[in-house]
Amino acid sequence: MAAKWSGHGGPNAQRPRFGRPRDWLLGAFLLVAVLIAVEVTLGWAALLAPWKTLPPWVLLGAFLLTAASYLARAVRVRVYFWAVLTGPFSAVLRLSVLHNTANNLLPMRAGELLFPWLMRRYFGQGLWVSGASLVWIRLLDLHFLGLIGLLAFWIRTPSLGWLLLAIAWLGLLPLFWWVGRLQLQVAEGLMGRLRHVLGLVAAAAPTDQQLVLWLYLWTAISWTLKFVAFALILGHFVPAALWQLVLGVMGAELSTVLPFHGIAGSGSFELAAVAAMVPLGVSPTEAFAGAVNLHLFLLGTTLLLGAAALLLPLPSQTTQSP
Repeated sequence: MAAKWSGHGGPNAQRPRFGRPRDWLLGAFLLVAVLIAVEVTLGWAALLAPWKTLPPWVLLGAFLLTAASYLARAVRVRVYFWAVLTGPFSAVLRLSVLHNTANNLLPMRAGELLFPWLMRRYFGQGLWVSGASLVWIRLLDLHFLGLIGLLAFWIRTPSLGWLLLAIAWLGLLPLFWWVGRLQLQVAEGLMGRLRHVLGLVAAAAPTDQQLVLWLYLWTAISWTLKFVAFALILGHFVPAALWQLVLGVMGAELSTVLPFHGIAGSGSFELAAVAAMVPLGVSPTEAFAGAVNLHLFLLGTTLLLGAAALLLPLPSQTTQSP
């Protein structure tokens, strides 16, 4: 993660420095490049015009589905740390939404660092332990995204083969609790910093089978809600089949999971969405226009939900914002 701590741990730890100067410089370049590319290729007026014909119920429904996906993510955090996250759920919801907001706005995945920092401030959890737990959460995300991809291809060409691949993919879930134990054994044979890092990751692994299944259930709920919301929006701007829309959304979402990420996702979000849709038969112009408008919807919901999260009460042991 491209960020550094500017202070030591503790409930009153100083804020981390989110991103290096070169990350912000590259992110700013991508942002300006997108703004110019839209004006040159489409024109902002033409790009935004379809919003006038978007049914209000579609926009409201997509927003509520996205908000529900944020809620499901917060439940997942509560389930993961069920033994230590005591107190009102609103504090966990605040933490999770602010973390997602930072992820969507800051460059080069720097927003990920907000999660362990808030876990420290709100609940007194260790920075490195919380960060190591986030690794497993992201692996669950990637696994379910892979499952969605297989199901999208099944929608395109229904066949037993795709279903068997999906079942086999689900069969990898036991690796989550097996690898945690395996990494601990491997770490014992290593020396120095690598052993320490692997030991932290292994210790944070959800090695209980029931816990992994519950985490995966909430992962599935969160991503399903978000994919439905985004497909509704993207489908208004891009005349494409459902499976093409799903894979387009997947491409865009992978840009938010992988390390390369511009300011507010600018550039990387659009590039990933276009790269996913064009090989599937969507015209580059329509794919680009759809990606930009979907991104605008994402940024709008991010800002609204992030602002709403700041209204939620802080945990009792925390007296300072955020």
